Amino acid sequence: MGSSDPSRHSLTAPAFGRPELLAQALTHRSAGSPHNERLEFLGDALVNLFIAEALYARWPQVDEGALTRARAELVRESALASIARELDLGPRLTMGPGEMKSGGHRRDSILADAVEALVAAIYLDAGFEACRAAVLPWFEPAMAALPPPHKVGKDAKTRLQEWLQGRQKPLPVYTLLSESGEEHAKQFRVRCELLQPPLATEGEGGSRRAAEQIAADAALALVDPPRGAR
Repeated sequence: MGSSDPSRHSLTAPAFGRPELLAQALTHRSAGSPHNERLEFLGDALVNLFIAEALYARWPQVDEGALTRARAELVRESALASIARELDLGPRLTMGPGEMKSGGHRRDSILADAVEALVAAIYLDAGFEACRAAVLPWFEPAMAALPPPHKVGKDAKTRLQEWLQGRQKPLPVYTLLSESGEEHAKQFRVRCELLQPPLATEGEGGSRRAAEQIAADAALALVDPPRGAR
């Protein structure tokens, strides 16, 4: 593949022996054929295999349920969209005028599909081992940040609530601070306030629920920081 840093995989055509695969991976169906939906299908299977294999090796004593929840956490739409933004895929997407005008290049679902399609394009161009070597580093930060296996799959609001209940402390209060943006690109800002210990955090997201989760995660980081940060 020719990239010295696989976590920052080169998306220029010369990095591919078959540059048409890269072009197809970054073409949304709104732009016509060939588009990336078939590649997305293949890439989804590859990503799930790579992550399953990595988790199996990383957590040798963990049962199937926790492994399944951890994989779901790592390959969920928002996680893949975050990788797409790290790789700056949005501006590189080829889309129809309507989809581009509506902000499709910023939409999580489209970005996540593009990541899966890109994985398949790398696989078809360079083979299984090269693809795995290029793709796994994209997931490494999120994999390293996973909570302990018994907590995987619980969202931040649930974990914060359990932490507070376990110490007989009052539950958090979530307050909507602002709602802005056009209908297709709403942004919500929420405050999460704790009474014991007294603190408040804020979160911003594309839905009120997402903003609450971000605020709860920020509160958790203060009251129950990761082991390595203590």
